[in-house]
Amino acid sequence: MLRTRQVAASPVRSASGTWAVIADLVADTVAQSSALCRDEAVQAMSAAEAVGRMLIAAGHLQQHPITLVAGKVHCEITTVFGTAALTLEENLNPVPGAAGADDFTIHLPSPAPLQEQVKAATDGHARLSDAVPPAPETKAANAGPLIDREALRRAVTQR
Repeated sequence: MLRTRQVAASPVRSASGTWAVIADLVADTVAQSSALCRDEAVQAMSAAEAVGRMLIAAGHLQQHPITLVAGKVHCEITTVFGTAALTLEENLNPVPGAAGADDFTIHLPSPAPLQEQVKAATDGHARLSDAVPPAPETKAANAGPLIDREALRRAVTQR
């Protein structure tokens, strides 16, 4: 299930402040799972802090999200700058659906000018990746209508 979150950056927050908000969102989402440890998410985000601040300051997170993959949850986190950031209605609550996760990875975007720094950060922690995140899982059962009309028709006919 694909979820998105937008975080207000400059002028609302500095790059460091924006990274702290993103790190808390990731850690709080991971903490929903009894099989995962919030501290491990905090450590991963700490390992990526320097490059994360660079991605924010350079505006890369406006177009290219940080993606948290926790079980079936894919959360894409982007930043909003300028006047749009002043009026943004943020949803900083943990992303629902991660309670059943038994693994997580934080995918960092790797734009051309910062590829070496991103690679160094992702090599520094097992939960960080510079690879393209896997596509969110879609269930064929969810693609159809919510009401099974044939089953309803049979139930009415049998009465």
